[in-house]
Amino acid sequence: MSTLAQRQDGDARRRRLTISHAAIKRGALWLLMAVSWIALIEPSPYEFVFLIALLVFALTGIRFSQKLLPMALLLLLYNIGGVIALIPWMDEPASVRFTAVSVYLMLTAIFFAAIMAEDTLARLNTLNSGYLFAAWCAGLAGIVGYFDIAGLGSVFTLSGRASGTFKDPNVLGPFLVLPLIYLLHAVLIGRIGLVKGFLLMSIPLLAVFLSFSRGAWGNIVAATLLMVGLTFLTSTSASQRARIVFLTLMMLVLVVVAMLIALSFENIRSVFEIRASLDQDYDQGVTGRFGNQLRSIPMLLDLPNGFGPLRFRFTFPEDPHNVYVNAFASYGWIGGFAFLALTAATCIAGWRVVFRRTPWQGHAIVLWSVLFVTILQGLQIDTDHWRHFYLLLGLIWGLAALPTPASNAQRSLRTTT
Repeated sequence: MSTLAQRQDGDARRRRLTISHAAIKRGALWLLMAVSWIALIEPSPYEFVFLIALLVFALTGIRFSQKLLPMALLLLLYNIGGVIALIPWMDEPASVRFTAVSVYLMLTAIFFAAIMAEDTLARLNTLNSGYLFAAWCAGLAGIVGYFDIAGLGSVFTLSGRASGTFKDPNVLGPFLVLPLIYLLHAVLIGRIGLVKGFLLMSIPLLAVFLSFSRGAWGNIVAATLLMVGLTFLTSTSASQRARIVFLTLMMLVLVVVAMLIALSFENIRSVFEIRASLDQDYDQGVTGRFGNQLRSIPMLLDLPNGFGPLRFRFTFPEDPHNVYVNAFASYGWIGGFAFLALTAATCIAGWRVVFRRTPWQGHAIVLWSVLFVTILQGLQIDTDHWRHFYLLLGLIWGLAALPTPASNAQRSLRTTT
């Protein structure tokens, strides 16, 4: 065989190997998302599959951009603060476990950010596909539990609300928001039809409703409005904008009709009327949720290490239900200021990436719409240990670190001329 033929054969083998590695990596990512619906047991399958995915990428290649250093360093400072705050409470298993989970979630965010450096669109689509599968599984479990099918109500519900395969309805609901916004975006841009999109949304959307999670309801409404607005603003033609407006109105009509049907059932309507109220008794007064948050601030200003991980509940009747207060309460001043800085830096990165003309701009719009609303909801919901929050955080930073393809082309043109 000639030298040229040998070289060509070697190149062909390397291409086949590259494709094989890419497929293995995508398979690991799909599986990671696909098992994320199982959260009733600890450690969950997600933790084990994450280690597998991390090993796969470590063996086949993963790059870490210097542009990810701000996120990584701020997350590291956040967790260093948590470890320091933990020292007096090392004999408390719950506090140790809380801190360990924080460190683990930091690693997942950095991982998701790093994997965006290569095969970006394919990996985003793979993650979305696996997440949709998980949303259907979790959603079906929640619906089965709510209607007590096969006697599973005691397993998949909590306090008369669908919790599915999660321990809390207030986690199930927000978990289902991202795939729903993805599907709505796909309908708006014409990737899938209206009927198919609504059918794909039906189970997760019903499960969100039956979770009776006010946070999830607010998240899906606000994220939808932001996603539609950004998609409209970044569209390139008048016809596409008209399509967005028309389909948004159509989807709104379908959702209203579906809600009216659901509210025709007395047991659903009675819980909805209670949960839909913005004025809940446990939020009111000096000793209510918001009152406790305000009362804790002067105390935390005198405690450099905070109360300690999960120790807020021993000073006040319950957890703070505010990630920014909890950052200072559980991670001390180091962790608290690091988390505030991370939030500010993420907002800058997120708003920049959604307006960049890239092949993944649509993904960025969906991801940022959900993440930005989740950041705002941190003022009244414990989002700091949600796995999908760290997924969103990592993906937004990963996309923000990528160069704009057009800029690369212009740079190449300047070099050749």
